[in-house]
Amino acid sequence: MATESHHNPLLEDFVFPPFDIIEPHHVGPGIRSLLKQLERDLVELEATVEPTWPKLVEPLEKIIDRLSVVWGIVNHLNAVKDSPELRNAIEEVQPEKVQFQLRLRQSKPIFYAFKAIRESSSWESLSDAQKRIVEAQIKDAVLNGISLEDDKRQQFNEIEQELEKLAQKFEENVLDATKKYEKLITDKKDIEGIPTTALAMAAQKAISKGYENATVENGPWVITLDGPSYRSVMQHARNRYLREEVYHAYITRASSGDLNNTPIIDQILKLRLEKANLLGYDNYAEVSMEKKMATVSKAEELIEELRSASWSSAIQDMEDIKIFAKGQNATEADELNLWDIKFWSERLRESSYHINEEELRPILSLPKVIDGLFSLAKTLFAIDIDPADGLAPVWNEDVKLYCVKDSYGAPMAYFYFDPYSRPSEKHGGAWVSVVVGRSRALSRDGTSSRLPIVHIVCNQTPPLAGKPSLMTFREVEAVFHEFGHALQHMLTKQDEGLVSGN
Repeated sequence: MATESHHNPLLEDFVFPPFDIIEPHHVGPGIRSLLKQLERDLVELEATVEPTWPKLVEPLEKIIDRLSVVWGIVNHLNAVKDSPELRNAIEEVQPEKVQFQLRLRQSKPIFYAFKAIRESSSWESLSDAQKRIVEAQIKDAVLNGISLEDDKRQQFNEIEQELEKLAQKFEENVLDATKKYEKLITDKKDIEGIPTTALAMAAQKAISKGYENATVENGPWVITLDGPSYRSVMQHARNRYLREEVYHAYITRASSGDLNNTPIIDQILKLRLEKANLLGYDNYAEVSMEKKMATVSKAEELIEELRSASWSSAIQDMEDIKIFAKGQNATEADELNLWDIKFWSERLRESSYHINEEELRPILSLPKVIDGLFSLAKTLFAIDIDPADGLAPVWNEDVKLYCVKDSYGAPMAYFYFDPYSRPSEKHGGAWVSVVVGRSRALSRDGTSSRLPIVHIVCNQTPPLAGKPSLMTFREVEAVFHEFGHALQHMLTKQDEGLVSGN
């Protein structure tokens, strides 16, 4: 693999992934080369395995981690830098990746070694984290069909392959359907109420579509289903017909034509039920809950408790919105539809509390929000967060790298922050994903621990006309929310890599 790694950045021995030079044509050869090496490592582990930590868990962690890191890089690029070439590359090699994962999770020598540890006299001497790893690995093997007879296991594996493929196609269809919708508006009356920030984005979109003279004031404007554009229409557009059209376009994404996800959803549900039945469960919810602290019944109880406690308040809120809309002579007041509620609730909030979300934008510029977030983190956790731009390559010029340091100035973790919406190539929503987790076994010097590196990805309003990103309160919430998830991975002191950050 050393020779091949010279030509393939996915196989390099990196601390930070070489995002700037990874191309779709690296995926197939890189993953296949990696899988061959990991298969050799797995065969060796199975031949020499002993029910001890150094002879079982540490070599297993290295196999799991190596695949997780490299495939994680590919998946990450697919989410933030989508292209037909990358999709095709993933589609070609994904079955081989899934096949190896199943082979690993269904390894009987490893399974029996973990059971032997649990049943040994040394069990009580293990730390809580180590016990958790053993229990989780045993349960994971069972949930991946290790106890099934050969024909049933083959059926299980076929289901897993198909589910992986369907999930990938589902995500692609949603992204493509989101990108496909564009509403060109030329009449100023149709955009009444939509804030200047959103109109600036819409005019910029129009320019990118060939309307080179488009302006914020005079248009034309192009409305899309990208988060910032969609939310602005739903909350602020006075044109009810525009709200209705955009709402329907949004909720019916990927539900017709070549991008129709309906049969995909049906097939996923069917296969999940088959999988659950093979494993001895009545439904897939029971399978899902096996790795969680709750049970299906407890989750349902909680949902009902929340519904019951909030129902009367929700009914009253809707009544207040209707009364307010009627007071504004809205023809739809007696029968508000789903494309009306956001609009009129926003107007009610402005009237009742004198809060206009758009007026908050200038004081919620991204630099100010980040400064406030980092200051709060310092107060709560005694950490400093400093820019680390230039330390590692990134996949887009807007991506920033930060270093998290303890009170003595020593690095604890790193994170990439990809804040802005890029509807042509980036999936919607906001999320945190792990590049590498904290691990003692995978440290480079063999004495300290490998430091965590994570991604924080958002889809907020991008900078416009040379000004920084001016955020809505919801976008601020999203940044704080995702940063909280990231802290879970970055501040962990757990050195057992298979559970650190969990």
